[in-house]
Amino acid sequence: MSDTKSYQNYNIKVIVNRRLKNSYISIDREKNVLIKTPYKSQTFVDSLLEEKASWIQKQFTKIEKLKIINETPLYTKEFLHERVDYFSSLMDLNYEKLKFRKMKSQWGNCNSKREITLNSELLKVEKHLIDYVVVHELSHLRFMNHSKEFHQLVESFLPNSKEYRKELKSIRLH
Repeated sequence: MSDTKSYQNYNIKVIVNRRLKNSYISIDREKNVLIKTPYKSQTFVDSLLEEKASWIQKQFTKIEKLKIINETPLYTKEFLHERVDYFSSLMDLNYEKLKFRKMKSQWGNCNSKREITLNSELLKVEKHLIDYVVVHELSHLRFMNHSKEFHQLVESFLPNSKEYRKELKSIRLH
């Protein structure tokens, strides 16, 4: 069962699934509240919303602070390819394949087959952020984790990587 309503200026969708053991609450980037619960009771949903009101408001504030990226690409895929090749050579790390696709929650990905996938939305961000994602994904060719050594490697090629990472987190992906 699914039900959409409004409550205290929240647009809420409630999905009742009796097989669930717990209730879950999440908020999407359009500030819709999603509740998945085994309970059909409106009283339960209202009390959950009441209990989580400050958390919901905190999430709304985070969403409002997100920057929306430029709709017009600043760069081409060829430029991204050049940046990957440049840093691959500089870092002495070789990848097998470079792919591009639109992703909703990641800027890039590197898998154990040494394939790097970059979010096509990177074409719309500034060069230093592109370089951060490229160095980050190439670093996964040496460390397939986010260990201290991994971050040291990234930092050795991009000393401001922590700020770049924070800046990327503040950008809203579609």
